[in-house]
Amino acid sequence: SVPLDDFPLYQPFTAFPDNLAEAQRPRLAALGKEVLEEKVLPAFQQFKAFFADEYIPKASEEISASKRYPDGEAFYAYRIKRFTTTTLSAREIHDIGLREVARIRKRMDAIIEQTGFEGSFQEFVHFLRTDPRFYYTRPEDLLVGYRDICKRMDAELPKLFGKLPRAPYGVRAVPAFAAAQATTAYYNRPSADGTQPGWFYANTYDLKSRPKYEMEALSFHEAVPGHHLQIALQMELEDVPKFRTMASYTAFVEGWGLYAESLGKEVGFYRDPYSEFGALSYEMWRALRLVVDTGIHAFGWSRQQAIDFMLENSALTRKNVENEVDRYIAWPGQALAYKIGQMKIRELRTRAEEELGERFDLRAFHDLVLSAGAIPLDILTRRVENWIAQQKKS
Repeated sequence: SVPLDDFPLYQPFTAFPDNLAEAQRPRLAALGKEVLEEKVLPAFQQFKAFFADEYIPKASEEISASKRYPDGEAFYAYRIKRFTTTTLSAREIHDIGLREVARIRKRMDAIIEQTGFEGSFQEFVHFLRTDPRFYYTRPEDLLVGYRDICKRMDAELPKLFGKLPRAPYGVRAVPAFAAAQATTAYYNRPSADGTQPGWFYANTYDLKSRPKYEMEALSFHEAVPGHHLQIALQMELEDVPKFRTMASYTAFVEGWGLYAESLGKEVGFYRDPYSEFGALSYEMWRALRLVVDTGIHAFGWSRQQAIDFMLENSALTRKNVENEVDRYIAWPGQALAYKIGQMKIRELRTRAEEELGERFDLRAFHDLVLSAGAIPLDILTRRVENWIAQQKKS
């Protein structure tokens, strides 16, 4: 139950735009209050009661998509294909995930040793979670920190890209009414008519769960060179059907976001070991998804087995891990897209570097990857292969 004054849908009736006549405001406010109290809030309460009293009691206790649905194995294979835009099997993705977890864990252990910390992996994670030096105490300081990171990355973008979007972006706090349930950060694209910038929303609620050492990686993923740069460029594409400017393929969009996190290292970020550990923690999180999602939906893992595996290999809190695992159970295959997309972009870059040698131009490569907007990974592969062939001829 939410007091009407705190209900988001009531807020427009408490702060009218300047161009609305004063004489009309009391009538509209009263009408809005009446409709919300008599129709909207009761409908929300009925919806909540339906979930509590009817839906949840009848929901399946089987967590594996392969076992929960008729032709479940075929269903999960389709989900993999849909979200990754590849023909990889569950076994192939599971094994890729295990290799990536081992590789990233080795790098994380090396950084722990570099800091001089004496103790286990989990003891180091506990140290990071509890030492006050890693956390802001004022919301405005967190926002200033994010804005500083973004401003410094803005200055480095010409080293990485030949073409940048016209649309600006800003950093603002997640709205108070949503902060308690919202993720750490997210991005909203610019308006289609160009009147609104893109927004990187940072959550300032519960500051003790918003460590400084994750801020660089998070900024690069959500703002630039991640989601804002990629999505704004796509929205500004010319000579393509309108739907192409809005198309979204999770493997491409989130794969680019994760790849963008790694670009910080190439232009002078992650200078202290804790920030680098934070970046690796984010990459580990996405690698764990490959193992856990396929483990649950193809190989019979229990919820507890998935939770334990993630806790053993990540810096995520137990609550975050439980929420993540429940997400994978409810949304089979979606979480695979991030790491699979990132690895494909990195693989294509490595191939281009090896085949072109000194002729490889990183800025031109990035421009090519983003020049068609979000596309399936097999189409991206063909575009890069054609580009490599053209570069060899020139």
